[in-house]
Amino acid sequence: MQIVLVHVHVKPEFVEAFKEATLANASNSVTEAGIARFDVIQQADDTTRFILVEVYRSPEASAAHKETPHYLRWRDTVAEMMAEPRQGIKYGNIFPEDADW
Repeated sequence: MQIVLVHVHVKPEFVEAFKEATLANASNSVTEAGIARFDVIQQADDTTRFILVEVYRSPEASAAHKETPHYLRWRDTVAEMMAEPRQGIKYGNIFPEDADW
């Protein structure tokens, strides 16, 4: 498993547009065979901040995701909505060891 937490800070005027574009990407992403889970969460006390929780079955699946039409469309659509560059941090799964999300 490869888990990526993507931290996103959106300009206030783009929050709703960002959510719409991101939900379209997430809805398509969960149909990819290499993606075990794809969550979109919004910070409760600062609604301009989001985390995308992306759980891939392998590092190769993560790379393949970045080549899909829905990801490329999302990347290009939200680029100008960012208050600062997004940051993706990669993690490995410790528990449960046999998680098959």
